[in-house]
Amino acid sequence: MTLVVTGGIGGGKSLVCSMFAGKGIPVYDSDSRTKALYDSVPDLPRRISQVLGVDVCASDGTLNRSKLAEAVFSDTQKLELLESAVYPEVKKDFLKWRDSFCGTDVPFVIMESAVILEKPFFRDVMDAVLVVDAPVQLRLERAVLRDRADADSVRQRMDRQKLLNEISSGKVPTGVDFVIMNDGDIDSLSREVDRLFSLLAQKKK
Repeated sequence: MTLVVTGGIGGGKSLVCSMFAGKGIPVYDSDSRTKALYDSVPDLPRRISQVLGVDVCASDGTLNRSKLAEAVFSDTQKLELLESAVYPEVKKDFLKWRDSFCGTDVPFVIMESAVILEKPFFRDVMDAVLVVDAPVQLRLERAVLRDRADADSVRQRMDRQKLLNEISSGKVPTGVDFVIMNDGDIDSLSREVDRLFSLLAQKKK
């Protein structure tokens, strides 16, 4: 069973994932795995260049990340083209990773992703969805402190997560099974994780 863990900037999804990991639950970090695929999947940089219509390869054929960032920055159409090339590789990698736990005593695995709710391509890998949330202002304050960034730049990043901001405002979309409000102390968050872990582990039995 796959539990997708998502949430907006500063909500605490990575902290919740680390708590699950401490209980022996494997966590697939979509961001870091995707970055690794840029380097490990043969010919992926060339295919990305083809779909974007922009050469984003370095002289040795590897991905030039600065060229890629420049190509898709503030261009939603090019970002969608990039996703069309990369997401099939991410799904293939995730399914291979998930299958490696079949036949073990692991009750479920986690895919951590900030964007997955807005990406129908991954819908068939979700068995349950957990949103880790907090009020928008609290998320902003946490992100400013964590990233040592100014509030305006963090707010701009947050504004791009429209669906997750709506959830923070109480508009939970269909398809979300669990919501953890991370607006208290670490002990209360840990209790929420314990409760959900017990529930999901029981389903496995």
